[in-house]
Amino acid sequence: MSERTGVITFQGNPLTLVGPEIKVGDIAPDFTVAANDLSPATLADYAGKVLIIAAVPSLDTPVCDMETRRFNTEAAALGDDVKILTVSMDLPFAQARWCGAAGVEAVQTLSDHAGASFGENWGTLIKELRLLTRAVFVVGKDRKVEYVEYLKEITEEPDYATVLEAVRKVIG
Repeated sequence: MSERTGVITFQGNPLTLVGPEIKVGDIAPDFTVAANDLSPATLADYAGKVLIIAAVPSLDTPVCDMETRRFNTEAAALGDDVKILTVSMDLPFAQARWCGAAGVEAVQTLSDHAGASFGENWGTLIKELRLLTRAVFVVGKDRKVEYVEYLKEITEEPDYATVLEAVRKVIG
């Protein structure tokens, strides 16, 4: 498995990412994660949808909380052809509890805890912490990656306006 150093920091401290750097134009790699009901979820489960995939370290941290709530709010304006997924290493039980407490219903939370399949395949696994780095991807219905943002500092929020602009371009 490839490793990338000097790509991200946590509070200014450099960390190592495991897995490839995903780029615009790539075909989205598959993954197997757990839904909140513990059922497996893969990329194929979202065939025919435009996806916003947000990788976050943990929903129980302030920035991840804000980001997921923001995407939940934005979801209504994007329509039924768009599905928003938030992937973290949080256990499915913790994700379900957080969604219930936060009133998040439009974003589907997925756990990469068991196998780190998403983190390794999408280049978001932080070697030193076994958490996912903050990153956002937009994937078209054809599985082509249309937008990528790996946040340099994982405590910062993504550029929501640019993510949403990328989605609107894909859905026409």
